[in-house]
Amino acid sequence: MGLFIAVSSVVASAMRLRFALVPTSLDPDVVERALTVWRADRATALVRLERALTDAEDPEWERNLLEALRAAPDVRTALVNEQLTELDYRLKRWVRVPRVCASICTSSGFLLAATVLRVSLTEATDAAGLEGGQAVDAAVFQAINVAAIGLAGAAFCIAIQMRARTAAASRAEAFDHLVQRLERATEPTPA
Repeated sequence: MGLFIAVSSVVASAMRLRFALVPTSLDPDVVERALTVWRADRATALVRLERALTDAEDPEWERNLLEALRAAPDVRTALVNEQLTELDYRLKRWVRVPRVCASICTSSGFLLAATVLRVSLTEATDAAGLEGGQAVDAAVFQAINVAAIGLAGAAFCIAIQMRARTAAASRAEAFDHLVQRLERATEPTPA
């Protein structure tokens, strides 16, 4: 039971990491490098980007961003900020899950260890096969093993939380650079 709880918690925490690493269907660094290559012709760059979006798995956010960037100047800023808010939501999805999972792992590990200790000591007094000291030692070692599984699950959850935090921050910065680049690319050319 303790192993199931630990593994389930680590899997849920890994989902948080996935949400932090891949908030949208396209990698902003790859898109920005492509825009650098295509910078000679703004219109061609945006057409190629839209073509890349047709091949992407779920390009809803990117399409909405391009629509916002092509909107009239009086509503453009509001629409772009709306997409940035949506991106912020995507980057922060399940932000508390690893911490809660770590808490669940430690609590359940200690609870199950106490239960194992109680059951083992009760059974040891009923069975006359072991001396008193050996029975206590065996019960304590079983309880320590169960608690260790919970603590190991908590450690993995905490490590994932730390990685997800740094990943979300770096992804946010990459997307900020991308949006600024796209805003410059979609500005009307002076007449």
